Amino acid sequence: MSLTAPDIRFSVAPMMDWTDRHDRYFLRLMSKRARLYTEMVTADAIRFGDRDKLLAYNKEEHPLALQLGGSDPSALAEAAKIGEDYGYDEINLNVGCPSDRVQSGQFGACLMQDPDLVADCAAAMQAAVKLPVTIKSRIGVDEQEPSEALFTLVEKCKSVGVGHFIVHARKAWLAGLSPKENRDIPPLDYPLVYQLKETHRDLLISINGGIETLDECHAHLQKTDGVMLGRAPYKNPYLLATIDRDLFGDTTTPLSRNEIVHALMPYAARLVESGSPLHALTRHVMGLFQGMPGGKIWRRHLSENAPRRGDDPQVLAEALALVEAEQEKRAAYDALQEAGE
Repeated sequence: MSLTAPDIRFSVAPMMDWTDRHDRYFLRLMSKRARLYTEMVTADAIRFGDRDKLLAYNKEEHPLALQLGGSDPSALAEAAKIGEDYGYDEINLNVGCPSDRVQSGQFGACLMQDPDLVADCAAAMQAAVKLPVTIKSRIGVDEQEPSEALFTLVEKCKSVGVGHFIVHARKAWLAGLSPKENRDIPPLDYPLVYQLKETHRDLLISINGGIETLDECHAHLQKTDGVMLGRAPYKNPYLLATIDRDLFGDTTTPLSRNEIVHALMPYAARLVESGSPLHALTRHVMGLFQGMPGGKIWRRHLSENAPRRGDDPQVLAEALALVEAEQEKRAAYDALQEAGE
């Protein structure tokens, strides 16, 4: 099975502790077409851990990719097959995360230093599954020359049949920078990713790193096949609301912010009935009213009440009522201002 350009036109990046199943359900209310990714899950965790806890998801989350971490081809192949059996749409190998966790296990961004091993891992996973196997990488690590490191990695993996690469257009410094610093300090090199696509027109190339607006997405899509955003849609999730229309040409009217909250309420009720705390969901929705009337009171009510009333989904309804009161005040004020002009 192979991917096409429309499949990967817009995606939300895998982010540890952020893109869990509750966040993905929330994001899917705003976009049916965005491709969503799990947090990175190590191959050994899937092989030996609680698979349902690690891999369960809501059917509404499709299209959904499972991102794996690891460096042992046979272990990754086994984990990929398990992921396929769970119904994921894609298996992605993490070759970009610079955290201490992946460095101690010699995977993630460390694999940029061993492109032959990455190709072996990709080949083993492809032999085990019928799903697309894809690679997410940096442009290099430490003292590597990005134009050499990135192109070598891509060419090695292309030779074993990988057809889609997601490139975070920064180097990762494995020594000297924290994971947070590695997201901001190394300079972005978008032209190098454009050059990669120009050189390998037969491959699907997605660009990632520092992309925050729809206008920026349009600009990158002139030179690559897909854009992947991470922190921007997490902080301002309603960014996704117009993606289906503006990037995919769909004509469906997106839900309003208020309608999204109403759509979340049954999910919140099911969540607490299952024994999970309400905060597992509400921590992901804090930015829904970012920059809008009621945004501050929305965040305050959820942050103060969801943790201590973890079995009460009415916290969401209360927060929305406060927002609606602020919206009415703003509308009345605007009407007075307009009448006075």
